[in-house]
Amino acid sequence: MINRWLFTQVDNSSLIIFRVFFGFLIASEAIGAIFTGWVTRTLVEPRFTFNFIGLDFLQPLPGNGMYYYFAIMGIFGLLVMIGFKYRWSMIGYTILWAGVYFMQKASYNNHYYLLLLLCIIMCTLPAGNYFSVDVKQNPLLKKIAMPRWCILVIIIQLWIVYTYASVAKLYPDWLDFTVAKNLMAGKANYPIVGNILQKHWTHVFIAYYGILFDLLIVPLLLWKRTRLAAFCFSVFFHLFNSIVFQIGIFPYLSLAFTVFFFSKERIHHLFMRKKEFYNAGEVIIPSYRKFLLPILTVWFVIQILLPIRHWIIPGDVLWTEEGHRMSWRMMLRGRYGTTNFYVVDKNDPKALQKLINKNDYLSKKQLRLVSSKPDAMWQFAQKLKAEYAAKEKDIAIYVRSKVSINGKKYQTLIDPKVDLASASWNYFTTNPWILKYEEKE
Repeated sequence: MINRWLFTQVDNSSLIIFRVFFGFLIASEAIGAIFTGWVTRTLVEPRFTFNFIGLDFLQPLPGNGMYYYFAIMGIFGLLVMIGFKYRWSMIGYTILWAGVYFMQKASYNNHYYLLLLLCIIMCTLPAGNYFSVDVKQNPLLKKIAMPRWCILVIIIQLWIVYTYASVAKLYPDWLDFTVAKNLMAGKANYPIVGNILQKHWTHVFIAYYGILFDLLIVPLLLWKRTRLAAFCFSVFFHLFNSIVFQIGIFPYLSLAFTVFFFSKERIHHLFMRKKEFYNAGEVIIPSYRKFLLPILTVWFVIQILLPIRHWIIPGDVLWTEEGHRMSWRMMLRGRYGTTNFYVVDKNDPKALQKLINKNDYLSKKQLRLVSSKPDAMWQFAQKLKAEYAAKEKDIAIYVRSKVSINGKKYQTLIDPKVDLASASWNYFTTNPWILKYEEKE
């Protein structure tokens, strides 16, 4: 049964046209990052970046290096689109995008993580076997079919993402419309729609449409009777996000996914009429079967368990941030804080604490990050410790931080009595110097 489910051959038009869309969009993401100034603000101007903890070697290239880096990514994206050396081009883009993703957290976005996962998946799929330069150069590569697992892996991945995004919204600040109201407050100056976005009924609509869309969109797209309506809901949802939140390629990438939900005949008719349509439905067991099943099992176990790791970490993830990243907790809260760092020379106990001027070290984006995120506070303390160590000074660093979630009362986040320079970072459990709700002042 599982062999028939995974290895039945189906028409590959959906994957081929998705490759074209995907290549164009990832090329746009890379090239657009240069011309919109994202690369400059995030990777060139700062003295250092806040990488994922443990990956300190990932720092931006000097000089104009990051512009060339993103230009190369853009070229890889275009090569994916036209299907030239598809596999190597896709692997190249994936490696470079992974470097960017893990290199910086000042512009962290769940969509960047999703793009990384999709890049990894696309590296494994036979998306260059039709309508590609590779096939033009070597006709033996031409295929009009693919095993069904190529579609299933993308659909299941999307289902996991959307389901967790919906469940994460089931908490008081989302359900009482606080989050929607706060999100829209900064959009009041938008032409035409700005005033509408401030209405209570708009906040109610956003809150419940967000929950229901994320929860139901994949099942509704899978069911033939609701597919067209679900597609229309999807167009509205993603265009709204694109216009209001201006989140780059991701609304359009999400719309591109719908090619995997419509019938093979419909996609073939719409996009690839000149291509021979495959409907033989053969079951071909590939030589890689014994590797594929364990790999898919491990992949999806990780995808299911990683987003819920915060359930076993003490404290509320909304406050502590521990277990927040890579868990599809999207647009759930606004964090605001004021944080000061004080340096004490351990060799001179009578010396006064020195208040660090964060502006001397951090960009505007990084200042916002360090003001409210505990992992960034810890990393900044380590940067200061290393700087003073280079001057042969042994220091302690104390942090006084007040943070507000969703506009609520500011409260102490970091234990002010803990030397953050000497504190360790715990990956898989809580960090005791992050004060929990019941411990806060």
